[in-house]
Amino acid sequence: MNSVPSRIPMVAEVVERRAESDSVFTLRLRLLDKALRDSYQFQPGQFNMVYLHGVGEVAISIVSDELDDRLLNHTIRAVGRVTRGLEKLQVGDQLGLRGPYGRGWPMAQARGRDLVVVTGGLGCAPVVSAIAAVERDRSDYGRLAILEGVRHHKALIYPDRFRAWRAMERTEVVLCCDEQAAPWPWHTDQVTAHLDKMSLNLADAVALLCGPEGMMVAAARVLEQQGMAESAIWLSLERNMQCGDGYCGHCQIGRYFVCRDGPVFSWAEIRDLLSVKGL
Repeated sequence: MNSVPSRIPMVAEVVERRAESDSVFTLRLRLLDKALRDSYQFQPGQFNMVYLHGVGEVAISIVSDELDDRLLNHTIRAVGRVTRGLEKLQVGDQLGLRGPYGRGWPMAQARGRDLVVVTGGLGCAPVVSAIAAVERDRSDYGRLAILEGVRHHKALIYPDRFRAWRAMERTEVVLCCDEQAAPWPWHTDQVTAHLDKMSLNLADAVALLCGPEGMMVAAARVLEQQGMAESAIWLSLERNMQCGDGYCGHCQIGRYFVCRDGPVFSWAEIRDLLSVKGL
């Protein structure tokens, strides 16, 4: 069970900063209030609102793979005013956290079944805690396939994680790059080309998709063609989430508010909306 979201920013300090690529970094954060730190819980796939004092707030997925040390990891791409400000933080600096928010991955539905995880670029961050949940209770899940695609070879983050996941029992890892001439030891094509090659029972599997919407839609359609039910395919959407409660309306898509009703949706819920250009 996840804790009740905090509407007032909780004070957290940076305990470690990791550069993942030229524009992507991870902040490891510790809540200063011990009571809040001990009571904080989240579900894989949820997010926090990360507040930079005097600048603004941004929704960032929680990518922690465990809470034994009570640290919260957030992997961030520096693309706007808030994220570029967060990029400048160093160990000992403080920021605010509100959360956790949203609906996470359907880990209960996945128990006892094969699991396929398809991600693109930074989309591999929101699935870290889901894969960690499988690793912690490995006997509760079937085979696991992890497919990650990037546009450029330098865009791959978490190489150590992918190596560790490849070593997990009953697990396949496929890494793809769009650059045909990339200095890249793995595949130079798209992840969708490999979905029918996995050693999985797709007719009774669950899929977790995260990345560019075009990639997710293409992957969902391929998985359906391979016999997977639309209710077993789940996508994590990204929109302009400014409040976390569905009040401001910035993240609305059709009848849904991504921050409140998502960010994880089943393909059955969202497929028609994703077919509308610009929605």
